[in-house]
Amino acid sequence: MIYGIALGYKSAIIPVLVLAIVVYGSFAIADMYGVSLAAIGFLSNLATGLSIDVYGPVCDNAGGIAEMAELEPYVREKTDALDAAGNTTAAIGKGFAIGSAALVSLALFGAFVTRIRHSSGDELFQDGVNMLEPLTFAFLIIGGMIPFAFAAMTMKSVGVAAMEMVMEVQRQFDEKPHLLDANPTERPDYDACIAISTNASLKEMIPPGMLVIFTPLLTGIFFGVYAVSGLLVGSLIASVQLAVSMSNSGGAWDNAKKYIERASPDSDLKGKGSDVHKAAVVGDTVGDPFKDTSGPALNIVMKLMAVLSLVFADTFYAVKGGAGVFQL
Repeated sequence: MIYGIALGYKSAIIPVLVLAIVVYGSFAIADMYGVSLAAIGFLSNLATGLSIDVYGPVCDNAGGIAEMAELEPYVREKTDALDAAGNTTAAIGKGFAIGSAALVSLALFGAFVTRIRHSSGDELFQDGVNMLEPLTFAFLIIGGMIPFAFAAMTMKSVGVAAMEMVMEVQRQFDEKPHLLDANPTERPDYDACIAISTNASLKEMIPPGMLVIFTPLLTGIFFGVYAVSGLLVGSLIASVQLAVSMSNSGGAWDNAKKYIERASPDSDLKGKGSDVHKAAVVGDTVGDPFKDTSGPALNIVMKLMAVLSLVFADTFYAVKGGAGVFQL
């Protein structure tokens, strides 16, 4: 677990440095227009990113079909090897999405600043955004907290749904004990488990969605455009780091489990069913919400907050000249 988290944190170094170089170079050449062009260039690789991202789930499903069809063990071994490669390609695909989301969000933030400057007749943000303004700096810190709050809410939602699923499976085993037979004569109630997963995917996403939507709106109305600028920058910076680290940690834990499963019982890892394998399964259980839920969802946090702020920029300025209700 510790090595997985450390690997995720370490994996953020190179992507962040590359993004920083791209942002600096494009801004130096053509200002915010250059950053926008860099974002479009990044998005031009969308087809490639989608292809390598989808490769992992396809291989994972192939392994599940092979196991349910009771094919020979060597078939499952090959699909596991492909799935392990798929986890790596999926992490790369998520990296594409995170990088493009960061550049797009930065471009949208530039558009927000330009819109406020235009609406105010060059009275506000005339010299750009000053992060040393007390209000801006305060909301810079708050914005950095938003991705962590969002990730906590989404991971907790996954845990709640998983526990409901476990309880449902236990209920079916209690009511139909013959399901555990080698050749069961009864069929499980698959629809009940599917309903739990579907309902949770819809219901549990309401609080995180409200967090992302209402935070910039309430900030702009009550505290003004300077607070929104700090909020957006803080959220962007924290989301990039957290999204990359969570996606790669989850993929590493999943691959560790598959690596142990391929080991022979006589090796140090003892193979499938050993205590080492059980520990790896725990890591994979933690890694699934990391790489499949919270990590990729942080792309939406970056882009949605920036889009909403841009759309409601004139509304924010209309509230006491952009100072907000409280006029701090």
